[in-house]
Amino acid sequence: MAKKNVLIIGAGGVAQVSAHKLAQWSAEFGELHIANRTQAKADAIIESLRQKGHGMAFTSHALDAMDPDAVEALIRKTEAGIVINVGTAFINMTVLEGCIRAGAAYIDTAIHEDPAKVCETPPWYANYEWKRREDVAKAGITAILGAGFDPGVVNAYARLAEDEYFDRIDSIDIVDVNAGSHGRWFATNFDPEINFREFTGTVYSWQDGEWKENRMFEIGREWDLPVVGKRTAYLSGHDEVHSLSARYKDADVRFWMGFGDHYINVFTVLQNLGLLSEQPVRTAEGHEVVPLKLVKAVLPDPASLAPDYEGKTCIGDLVKGSLDGKEGEVFIYNVADHKDAYAEVGSQGISYTAGVPPVAAAILIARGVWDVKRMVNVEDLPARPFLQLLGQMGLPTRVIDAAGDHPI
Repeated sequence: MAKKNVLIIGAGGVAQVSAHKLAQWSAEFGELHIANRTQAKADAIIESLRQKGHGMAFTSHALDAMDPDAVEALIRKTEAGIVINVGTAFINMTVLEGCIRAGAAYIDTAIHEDPAKVCETPPWYANYEWKRREDVAKAGITAILGAGFDPGVVNAYARLAEDEYFDRIDSIDIVDVNAGSHGRWFATNFDPEINFREFTGTVYSWQDGEWKENRMFEIGREWDLPVVGKRTAYLSGHDEVHSLSARYKDADVRFWMGFGDHYINVFTVLQNLGLLSEQPVRTAEGHEVVPLKLVKAVLPDPASLAPDYEGKTCIGDLVKGSLDGKEGEVFIYNVADHKDAYAEVGSQGISYTAGVPPVAAAILIARGVWDVKRMVNVEDLPARPFLQLLGQMGLPTRVIDAAGDHPI
């Protein structure tokens, strides 16, 4: 059987990580391609691959990924069997449409977003991706949704707990703490527009069999985590809560994000001043400006943070449940190092944790392990092959259970 060609759509920090990992695992695939609206950004990633000594050929392409016809045409031109969408979440539906038409497997790392809406009523997948389930099955393609780290790996952690630890799951608390420092007065770790959008709307969690609503930074708690120690994390809305709540209807599903006081203070001031609004305003000179886009323009490019980033991330699931009537809990997690990520692929740890998993998913599709010919979220697939492969690729999983702290 011929090896599948792979097309990466997007050319940001996460795409750079994915491209480097594809290069490292190129024996699993056929031809490798990178497409972006600005082709020069894809060329820059290819140059970074050459600097690392990767000898295989990547081909760059210019693409308006908001145009499904253009996406379909490029997939057919490159004969891509797998498309890894690591662009903005605004393009998910058009890229998915192109994959359905052209018969290519689809992988993304976040729920589709409508640029005109912020934190829609959950579950967001029901508004967009899940509506295309029948079309994906009819086309006979595999579509794996949310295959980054969170969402993605943390979904696999929940599935591992289901498969190997519990016959009843009572709660899943996902904790994401970045204990690193980039040395800038203020910056976001990924696209500021997407970053701020996550935290300006209502915080939704799944508790007691229904959606609960809170304000951002309303509920916080201290977590004592491996390696990074005691950190405050706040109840936040996040993609994976939407799909996990569908699979684990009787469990509480919550997402906690770590924030320092400085981030909270700056965020609060920007929000109170109206500078996080996506509604245009007109200046005294008659210029129309979107405040959020202005803030994005003056903040550092997240990709520029990588050379100076120090410290580690800790992301994991605290899962509580019971087995044969005996209650217990496990913490399944990964620790990543910013400096190690930069040395390996030229990106910081946040991009690294997001960019490696979709390549692991692509490998499992290419091997047939995850090529299920339907639309799935990561928790719908066997977790251990994914997590073991990630360990080989630089994202090892550890578990704290009754036996102590150990690798899976």
